Amino acid sequence: MHEEALLRDLRRKIRELAELERGEEISRVSLWVGALSHVTEEMLRSRWPTVVEGTPAQRAQLDVEVSEDLDDPRAGGIVLVKVSVRAPGGSRPGDASDPRAQEGPPP
Repeated sequence: MHEEALLRDLRRKIRELAELERGEEISRVSLWVGALSHVTEEMLRSRWPTVVEGTPAQRAQLDVEVSEDLDDPRAGGIVLVKVSVRAPGGSRPGDASDPRAQEGPPP
């Protein structure tokens, strides 16, 4: 199932980013969903708790932008646009309030 492969890849990317941030808690994840990905916002939101279970993003807020552009070269996928991390007990680069949060390629 194409959707399952996309969700597994998303989980892998979240884990990799968490490792780069030394395992800090991820507070917000922003996704861009391609028009040909066969993933709806509703399906993504319903599966989100399972996708991030056991990862530093398990309590993260999810932001989803769904594209209708069939000609976009990324139309068949999900793009991890931005990940905000929260350090225990304080703010640091990458925190949701910090403009230096990790960002992916613009849509």
